[in-house]
Amino acid sequence: MLREYLKLSRSFNAALTGAAPVLGGVANGGYEIWHLFILFLIGFLGHSYGFALNDIIDLKIDQISKELSDRPLVSKNLSLSRAWLFTFTNLLGALVLAFALAVYTTSYFPLILLFISAGLITLYDLISKKYPGMDIFVATGVFALILYGVMTVSQDITLLAWIVCLLGSIQVLFMQLIAGGLKDIDHDSKAGANTLAIKLGVREHNKKLTIPPGFRTLAYGIQGIDICVLFLPFILVFSPLSSVHYIQILVLFVLSLLMLGISKRLVNLKLFDRDTLRKYIGSHYLINYSLVPLMLMALTPWIGLLIFLFPAGFILSNLALHGTLLHPKTM
Repeated sequence: MLREYLKLSRSFNAALTGAAPVLGGVANGGYEIWHLFILFLIGFLGHSYGFALNDIIDLKIDQISKELSDRPLVSKNLSLSRAWLFTFTNLLGALVLAFALAVYTTSYFPLILLFISAGLITLYDLISKKYPGMDIFVATGVFALILYGVMTVSQDITLLAWIVCLLGSIQVLFMQLIAGGLKDIDHDSKAGANTLAIKLGVREHNKKLTIPPGFRTLAYGIQGIDICVLFLPFILVFSPLSSVHYIQILVLFVLSLLMLGISKRLVNLKLFDRDTLRKYIGSHYLINYSLVPLMLMALTPWIGLLIFLFPAGFILSNLALHGTLLHPKTM
């Protein structure tokens, strides 16, 4: 039963969302381990809430695709009532921890941001398949989640903290609009969903994948903005630059090129093969979400440990639940 709950919560990338408010806290000068650990738990539980609710809402659509049969609600290994209980337990757990942190820090205003984040994620889950471009809600929800982490440290927000909030939301926007739009195109189109990918002309027919230039342009545009914002701190914040900064810039540049290469392969696929899509998206996950911790190592080197936490959590979850390395079967 634990395996099914882990699948429902999308444990393969839960560490990524869990780290979101942590990165915000660090960017705003927060280095207390206990504080950051509580932020991680809040982000982790919030992640589980959002994905479990998404599976509940999209159950009828997901049942159309045989390739999603490993999802616990589709396989009926988990009942709908248990899924609802799990969903609200995660939400309640996140709110209880957040309230306890607010009491300890005597700062209650950040709670508003957490409620806004939860509300936006909930709204996305409810309407994501009904109107194109609704992924903006989940991206804004992640922005609010990171900003929550920022403001639990201090309400005097640094420029670096704002940049980290923006980076997080852009990264999520790419994964939702582009990666998500492609991997779900087979059953979304059959179920009559109205996503932006469908609106822009992405189609799957007899395993043949049609990806129009407009969708590719959007993908490259979001990715380009992401990379430009990533290097802003080295111009506006970390000055004067030291030799260590230049090494960071070089590593980030190489990883950015690698990420662009994966994006190019993703948006130029000719055949719809979910395992191939999962592999590319999984690889993209690991690179994309390691960029901000690597950039923040200019503040404190230990934050670089998150670079290893992401792939470790991703790979271990996939091996334990799906027997794969880079393509979780619930994706």
